[in-house]
Amino acid sequence: MSGTGAGRAGEAAVLFTSGGTMTTPMTPAPGYEGPGAVPLAAPRVKIRPGRIWYLLPVAVLLGGVAWIVIGLTSIASEINSFERAPLPAGGVVSLNHSGGYVVYYEGPGAQSGNIPNIRVGVLPASAGASVRSLAAYHGSLTYAVGSHEGKAVLTLQVGHPGQFKIVTAGASGVPAGGDLAFGDSFAGGLVAGIAGGLLLLLAGLAGLIVLFVIRLVKTNRARSATAAQQAGPAWTPPGSGWSPPGTQPPPGTQPPPGTQPGAQPPPATQPPPGAQP
Repeated sequence: MSGTGAGRAGEAAVLFTSGGTMTTPMTPAPGYEGPGAVPLAAPRVKIRPGRIWYLLPVAVLLGGVAWIVIGLTSIASEINSFERAPLPAGGVVSLNHSGGYVVYYEGPGAQSGNIPNIRVGVLPASAGASVRSLAAYHGSLTYAVGSHEGKAVLTLQVGHPGQFKIVTAGASGVPAGGDLAFGDSFAGGLVAGIAGGLLLLLAGLAGLIVLFVIRLVKTNRARSATAAQQAGPAWTPPGSGWSPPGTQPPPGTQPPPGTQPGAQPPPATQPPPGAQP
């Protein structure tokens, strides 16, 4: 006698023949999660904000660097354009706006305070030019740009712009190559250039750190969620009667010897008439 029996979807089909049994694996049905099932790869989680947002703080950082470079370049250009009168001879300078000027001593050691004792006078040398005051400079403002090394020594107030003659006294001990330079105070521009650039640098750096921390936290959370999803609970097929290999059914449920799996048990045999006691 031969018969066939089919397992549950996703298990094995069993073909019973007079010669024995043969087990043929079947293709797991969709959604199969039984023993030996390969877990599907979880879809990659997109972390927000994306990496492209790093461009924003980087742009701010570059803006800070550019701000400082442009500011220092502008100040260096301004210093190079100062009107100068050589020492000890003096000379004529053109001052093209009224208001305040700073007089700088330029010479070797000026930045370190090596300033000779010089008396300076400023006299109008053109029609309409006028001088309001000349006083000592209070504070410390120095520079070194190219071949110019200077220190602020005087402040000059001009009533009307024009040409002015610079006269000196007691300048016999001035080192060769010394000058008096006349120009605006660059202290404000220096502070604005450096402070503004530093603020942008700090803002860009802070933005990079914040973005990095946010992405790191979200990435760790996504990895934890994916790991928990892939681990999942242990699979137990409900009501299938399946048991791991080597597991015997409970006593009393085994078929009689010689009975093929899937065959119906023989009907109970009644004793012949008259054989009953």
